[in-house]
Amino acid sequence: MLDKEEERSKLLEEIEDLIERKRYAQLRDLLLPLEAADIAALCQDMKEDTIPLVFRLLPKELAAEVFVELDSDQQELLIRGFSNAELKEVLDELYLDDTVDIVEEMPAGVVKRILQHSDPETRKSINEVLKYPEDSAGSIMTTEFVDLLATMTVEDALKRIRRTAQDKETINICYVIDEGRHLLGVLSIRTLLLAEEDDVIGDIMEQHYIAVQTLDDQEVVARTLSKYDFLALPVVDKENRLVGIVTVDDAMDVLQEEVTEDIEKMAAILPSDKPYLKTGILETFRSRIPWLLLLMVSATFTGQIISGFENALAAVTVLTAYIPMLMDTGGNCGSQASVSVIRGISLGEIEFSDLIQVIWKEVRVALVCGVALAVCNFAKLMLVDRLLFNNPSVTVTVAAVICLTMVCTVLCAKLVGCTLPMLAKKVGFDPAVMASPFITTIVDAISLLIYFRIATLLLNV
Repeated sequence: MLDKEEERSKLLEEIEDLIERKRYAQLRDLLLPLEAADIAALCQDMKEDTIPLVFRLLPKELAAEVFVELDSDQQELLIRGFSNAELKEVLDELYLDDTVDIVEEMPAGVVKRILQHSDPETRKSINEVLKYPEDSAGSIMTTEFVDLLATMTVEDALKRIRRTAQDKETINICYVIDEGRHLLGVLSIRTLLLAEEDDVIGDIMEQHYIAVQTLDDQEVVARTLSKYDFLALPVVDKENRLVGIVTVDDAMDVLQEEVTEDIEKMAAILPSDKPYLKTGILETFRSRIPWLLLLMVSATFTGQIISGFENALAAVTVLTAYIPMLMDTGGNCGSQASVSVIRGISLGEIEFSDLIQVIWKEVRVALVCGVALAVCNFAKLMLVDRLLFNNPSVTVTVAAVICLTMVCTVLCAKLVGCTLPMLAKKVGFDPAVMASPFITTIVDAISLLIYFRIATLLLNV
């Protein structure tokens, strides 16, 4: 693994030097011990005209692995430079799900060329996978797996595996089917190797299995793989016919995409599937401006609330100084609650039926946090603001207003933060949308209303 920046820079310099001196055999020997992901990472920092040269020096199997790890721009660059024979050679080494991923990201002209140089069976499989809805199990599955008939003997099964395993993505788990391709059970290669040659597959298979359907959400599939520590998960249609498998490497890609999307939504950014440095200025602008406009407009409510209490602020001007602190504290408390709940929802730990339990927990947390913050704040107001900074406007009554507002604000913020994501999930919205910026805007308005209402009651303004 090339984790250190110094090591990467040194290796890149060495590669450039070998290319300049045309020492291609030495360059090949330098690259061979590296992992495919590390070679792809090095390609990110190479000149465009260097990448095809490096790629052609690699053995075809390693070259195919590196090709999968490259970003779509570099893949397109290579495909456009490939001869027909080179393109076919690469496609023959790729697993179906990787080919589908490439097809989905390439321009129409490149896609046409890929399909032209795929064999008929691969083209048919690609089209079948592409027909499934985006983000479904069917869209990320591969059809390259080992299936065995329940009526086979162990000897027959081993012969079939030896004959076909080279083109399969995994052979650790075999899937047992009947003549109609209905999934009957699963069988580990370990069980198969330890069985007698004349044992029947249907007798030694594991009949209790977990499968997903083609239309299941890909995030649910990824969580299922994670929950049960499977290396692969069978995908069946509505009639329980085996159509593919989802492997753990595909699940990791899904989880990474989903986490990235949630982070972007929580930061009030429209999701993008491009790396940060590959995203143009206008595209970044378009992903950010809608939420910024919405939040700017919604923030006018807080301005209206302040305008409505101008007389109170004019009478006790010291109250103005503590508005930012109260609003920030409320926003932070709401964000803490919302992030915790969103994480619980995404991991399947929290359902809408747990709403009362979640509220009860957050109420107790809010009271403890609110009282602790209020006590510390009261001491700070009396010792620092009044005595140290010699501010006589900070009276015990003013401090009481601020501290009572603190307790109420924390309580309301925690309630808003925990309930909004769950309500969003219930009505079909992404809970991540209800994260920091949106909740902060709501809590700001609530904290101001509470602040001025308590000030009006206690200070008679």
